[in-house]
Amino acid sequence: MRLEPISWERLTDTLADRIDGLKAEDGSAWLRVAVDGAPAAGTADLAGRLADALRVRGRSPLVVGTQGFLRPASLRFEYGHRDADSYYDGWFDTGALWREVFGPLDPGGTGRVLPDLWDAAADRATRSAYAELPPGGVLLLHGPLLLGKWFPFDLTVHLRLGPAALRRRTVDDEQWTLPAFARYDDEVAPADAADVLVRADDPRHPAWNGGA
Repeated sequence: MRLEPISWERLTDTLADRIDGLKAEDGSAWLRVAVDGAPAAGTADLAGRLADALRVRGRSPLVVGTQGFLRPASLRFEYGHRDADSYYDGWFDTGALWREVFGPLDPGGTGRVLPDLWDAAADRATRSAYAELPPGGVLLLHGPLLLGKWFPFDLTVHLRLGPAALRRRTVDDEQWTLPAFARYDDEVAPADAADVLVRADDPRHPAWNGGA
């Protein structure tokens, strides 16, 4: 696949323009955008940049991170604290994401989205207030392992790190998760599945597929 160099600023503006011109495929009043990638890839940074760019365009964005939808420790650590298969299959509460994030944004939904559910450090519910996303608003959901779950995204962006870059940029305490991302590449092939692929091995010099 041919990739072209691009700056983060130009990438952000180009993606924001594309989002601004989209309509939800299922007729929803809201758009749902994925910014997918390993924690080391910086999905939160790109989601934040996109939110700022969309506000300039008169849109109402809501940034939600999957880190706020982890399952309780008793479930995450059932097979140990460093089990890569558990991380892949059981760390993120996909049921809660369907119920609290995607359900309210279905056609005819309320637009009342829960921005986070679980405080992993305290291992208890966050009790956060619901966020009201007005019609025309844009959900920007960022985090790892988002594709291949049938979430109703209108646009998917995958920030890819090659194996060497992923290993180099992943902190020591999270190196055990690397087999989960190798499995993700094998089973989901996010670089092929995403609408937009961004190669971010060198964070100073990203490259992308042009949104093809």
